[in-house]
Amino acid sequence: MNFSKAELQKEVIYKTSRSGGKGGQNVNKVSTKVELLFDIERSLLFSDEEKQRLLEKLQSRLNRDGHLQVMSEEERSQFMNKEKAIEKLVLILTKALHQPKKRKATKPSKAMIAARLENKKLQSTKKASRKKNFDD
Repeated sequence: MNFSKAELQKEVIYKTSRSGGKGGQNVNKVSTKVELLFDIERSLLFSDEEKQRLLEKLQSRLNRDGHLQVMSEEERSQFMNKEKAIEKLVLILTKALHQPKKRKATKPSKAMIAARLENKKLQSTKKASRKKNFDD
């Protein structure tokens, strides 16, 4: 994960359109909604292995041209929405590139096994002492 916002902005295509939501008359006049398109296959920031991982993990987020699409229309200014969209893109890419560590199988220690068995014995004697004796 050796990329920054500035490097990403060079490879991103922005599309703007009018946004709904807050902004009053500004909404009707200014294109504040930002749609960000990022082409993973043509990116120079990632190795072939990283590109393959991104394409596999983000397959549901790709449009029919194979671009990763991120939208932002929360803010009232186009600049702020561009910043938000880039932040979302960075978050999506870092999550997709993250590889969880492999779990190492471990055996329970002898002390843990003994403690569990002791606890089971205590529980069974506690419950056995609650039984009524019907033979008397």
